[in-house]
Amino acid sequence: MEIRILNSSDAEAYRKIRLHALQGNPEAFSSSYEEEVEYPLERTASRLDEGTSFTFGAFIDNTLVGVVSLVLETRHKIKHRATIFAMYVNPDHRKLGVGKQLMVAAIEEAQKLDEIEQIYLTVNASNEPAKRLYLSLGFKTYGVDKRALKIEDQYYDEELMVLVK
Repeated sequence: MEIRILNSSDAEAYRKIRLHALQGNPEAFSSSYEEEVEYPLERTASRLDEGTSFTFGAFIDNTLVGVVSLVLETRHKIKHRATIFAMYVNPDHRKLGVGKQLMVAAIEEAQKLDEIEQIYLTVNASNEPAKRLYLSLGFKTYGVDKRALKIEDQYYDEELMVLVK
């Protein structure tokens, strides 16, 4: 398995896995498939080349099977923070350590940056495997956002988690 930071040349593969994630696990993301399927590929490419975020990809046999993004805050008062977004591993590659390796890469990248002191993430409160992974990496729950997402008539709570360096 290869873990590396994605760039605009990976836009097509990233868009494919991202849309698959949004369609297959809509309760895990605040974005929706219906919104993002309309985005042009150029938007995805430019997002991957932003200087304030890092999107990591896990490749097995040159196929992108998992992703996670680390986004740095840019406003002066919160530049000591970064946030993990868009964590996803294809169902066929779960329970193989892909998610853990992606998360470790993102955390290590944040630790290289002296100004980053805290890493935040949110996770669907009912996603026990993801919560176990995040807890095992040192994240702590500091709150619950009740009814954070609404998909049709169903509400989903999100746990708010932080890792302090």
